[in-house]
Amino acid sequence: MINRKIETKIKEYLENEDKKILFIWGPRRSGKTTVLKKISEKYNTRIFNFDFIEDRDLFQPSREALEKIVNTTKIILIDEVQNSPESTQALKLLHDEYDVKIVATGSSELRQTTNDFDTLAGRFIEYYCLPLSFDEVIDYVNPNELDLPRYANTQLHKQLIYGSYPEVYLNEDSEDSKQDLLNNIINTYVLKDVVSIYNLKDLKLAKEILTKISLQLGSEVSLREIASSLQANVTTVSNYIEIFVKNYILISLPSFKTNARRAVSENKKYYFYDLGIRNALIKDFRELELRQDKGAVFENYIVSEIEKIKKFVDYNFSTYFYREYHGKEVDLVIEDYQKQYKVFEIKLQKDIDDVNRVFPLEHKLSVINTSNYFQKLKELLSVDL
Repeated sequence: MINRKIETKIKEYLENEDKKILFIWGPRRSGKTTVLKKISEKYNTRIFNFDFIEDRDLFQPSREALEKIVNTTKIILIDEVQNSPESTQALKLLHDEYDVKIVATGSSELRQTTNDFDTLAGRFIEYYCLPLSFDEVIDYVNPNELDLPRYANTQLHKQLIYGSYPEVYLNEDSEDSKQDLLNNIINTYVLKDVVSIYNLKDLKLAKEILTKISLQLGSEVSLREIASSLQANVTTVSNYIEIFVKNYILISLPSFKTNARRAVSENKKYYFYDLGIRNALIKDFRELELRQDKGAVFENYIVSEIEKIKKFVDYNFSTYFYREYHGKEVDLVIEDYQKQYKVFEIKLQKDIDDVNRVFPLEHKLSVINTSNYFQKLKELLSVDL
């Protein structure tokens, strides 16, 4: 079983004096339930699964109902909390009135689905459980220092093709089995579940939008062009994409703006938290060397890993791409709260001589490639900008 980094955060929370509610957000099938089961076994306490009406109904905002819960356990574990936005009031009362710890997981943040979430202001902390990160994978494989470069490249290739959802990564059956798992995740969570949570009208349109973005990986995305090609309303397309971003399917990368007029782009780039989902949408699981999109696939991997680092360590930084009128661009700009900049060129190959130095502000420039990606991400994970 893979040890998840979020487990250290939960352990710290359960062992300290903090009584705030701990929310863990992330897509379904990313490992949240497995983490809760570990806690449940360690502390011999049950999990309230809000996929079940019976468990949801236990959390009523009344002393009689809540005391039945706190009389049986001081550690309250809730799975899929987004299925009961109305439980927000009960969670608030549990925090305010009783000496309990609450760990609640959700595949969609309650703040996105209920206005009552504001009543929990100051009463919660939140972390994220996303598809496996590069260091979780390497820790699981646990190679010795001499074998680390070889294992890092082997695991990278595996994640570029089939992604990092735990059950897909750990699946040792055929490639067809991995592909079936990914298609199941798309159809049950990425589409059906998200469409249901937000009462979206068109499942087919949702999948078509995601597929269009899949085919534009690494490129700027025009919402008008997508809407026109699908004969849809631009606002509708924008709303669907925003929901996919909020639910840890897509990562939005805006264009960096300065006062310099040469920075031109108003569009965004979109990347996937998990490349297996992206490759399943376009039905392409070929080896990387055979693919025309291999550079964009590696770029997506690095952007998604940096996003995971950002959410895990809670760094206060923003990410962008940068492009000028005459076409020169840099792949990734990281801006911290002190307006310090790190600029990354993301390249598949090691021997890159012509690195763009077009970013107009003072910055540190790095090139990330398949030979050094592991070390570069480790550096970003371990130190501030």
